[in-house]
Amino acid sequence: MVHVPETSAPWHVPLPLNFRASDILAFHARDREALAEQVGPDTLRKGFWWRGEPVCLQIDFAPGQAKVLWQMADSDPQRMAQAAAEILPLVQRMLGLAQDVTAFEAQFADHALLGPVLQKQSGLRVPIAGTPFEALAWAIMGQQISVAAAVSLRRRLILATDLRHASGLYCHPHADQVLALGLERLRAAGLSQSKAQSLLAVSEGVQSGALPLDAWAAAPQLPAEQITQALLAIKGIGPWTVSYTLLRGFGWLDGSLHGDVVVRHGIARLLQADVDQPRAQAWLAPFAPWRALVGAHLWAMQAVNA
Repeated sequence: MVHVPETSAPWHVPLPLNFRASDILAFHARDREALAEQVGPDTLRKGFWWRGEPVCLQIDFAPGQAKVLWQMADSDPQRMAQAAAEILPLVQRMLGLAQDVTAFEAQFADHALLGPVLQKQSGLRVPIAGTPFEALAWAIMGQQISVAAAVSLRRRLILATDLRHASGLYCHPHADQVLALGLERLRAAGLSQSKAQSLLAVSEGVQSGALPLDAWAAAPQLPAEQITQALLAIKGIGPWTVSYTLLRGFGWLDGSLHGDVVVRHGIARLLQADVDQPRAQAWLAPFAPWRALVGAHLWAMQAVNA
């Protein structure tokens, strides 16, 4: 007998009128094979590994609201209530609803170069990964390679851990599942020696409690400096990986993404001049505490102009 997962009651999350669901959907549509995320015109379905079981999260976007529901094997009312208490804040973080983009756009609306970009892209929020570990793993795998190559590595990692929901959606692994793979199987999945070692090192840190990623994400005030120092202490992790993880994993909007090639190209387009890393860092500095949000606008600008 096939067990049919229990579906939660729908929850409705209010959205700002200028909310750009297309940005969220595009972020989760990077893998065209739709292994762990399925994206429709107004719908996102994503596999999660939550407290020892696979969960299928579904978000349906409509003007002014998102309808959220999930399927899980355990229909115990207490466990379903626990899922609601943890999954709904996760969804709000994924959608960037705590990002004060209105204040950012108001402050820089008259900026000679960035102002017109903000006007065209008003309401842009940074889509956040399902978990901080997922963002960190992506940042490690994406070091110095193309997005397409990083997507391929991510897909092979997900296949290697083989965590599947009854719907067929795969789930991104957590640290303990990555550790269970070990170095040889990570190498067989396509990761370089250095990337595999870095991913194992951060997984060990999560498992030991030295890198309490989920606790940091739930803290009333994000300890960005503590996270930065803890990650930089790991071999193979540099400033770009840290800034990207803080942005995509925690929604921290002040990382300087001057090491990102697309961000530098965006600045160069605005300045109509060549831009190296020091010049990009200096140009981004006055936008604190929203430097990473500026970077996200530059990513979006480049995508539009591509």
